Amino acid sequence: MKLLENKVALVTGGSRGIGEAIVLKFASQGCHIAFTYISDSSAERSTKLVSTCEAMGVKAKAYKSDAGKFADAEALVNAVVSDFGTIDVCVNNAGISRDNLLMRMTEQQWDEVMETNLKSVFNICKQLMRPMMKARNGAIINMSSVIGEMGNAGQSSYAASKAGVIGFTKSLAKEVGSRNIRVNAIAPGFVETDMTSYLQDGEGAEKFKAGIPLGRFASAEDIANSCLFLASDLGNYITGQVLSVCGGLCI
Repeated sequence: MKLLENKVALVTGGSRGIGEAIVLKFASQGCHIAFTYISDSSAERSTKLVSTCEAMGVKAKAYKSDAGKFADAEALVNAVVSDFGTIDVCVNNAGISRDNLLMRMTEQQWDEVMETNLKSVFNICKQLMRPMMKARNGAIINMSSVIGEMGNAGQSSYAASKAGVIGFTKSLAKEVGSRNIRVNAIAPGFVETDMTSYLQDGEGAEKFKAGIPLGRFASAEDIANSCLFLASDLGNYITGQVLSVCGGLCI
């Protein structure tokens, strides 16, 4: 029996990086997959990802949707419930960074990060409440970051958004636990993705790795494995928690 056999999962920002790894991991465990992408440039990649998932014997569909927009989130959840019948698991993975020192940061940069990283979590969770509470079952995983726990110079907007995700997660877990809905957050450390490509080579990379007890950046699959644990029955008595997947960076 696969860990997510015949479950239905929604993954925002699922066309690349950590999101893509989560989509593939869930599909490999028998989960039907709905995932989002936001840019036209990701459409072809998303189509290929759907085909890869379908080859594993599950249903998959990609939706062009901006989770940071309330109306988009409402339409998305309604469409997924219509197409798949339910949503058992949701991974709020959509995220961006607009790193800058506060002195140089623009209002637009701040707002973009808050909308994509934090408001999107509110938007999607708000829409999930009705189907999950009706089913009296659900697992929500919100993607935070170790930066939201420890802060980092030049990342005040990113840190604030990811810290907000943690507070939101803990509060929602207390609201919906009586309905058998679990809400947890994952706080990755440095992960080998396009977003951190500028940190992965040269002296800078060695400096960052020297501060990580395990001595390496996480792979996207490392994060996907953590999501699988929290989404499956293996984590069915865990809610309101933040799982730091950081190689010991936050010890």
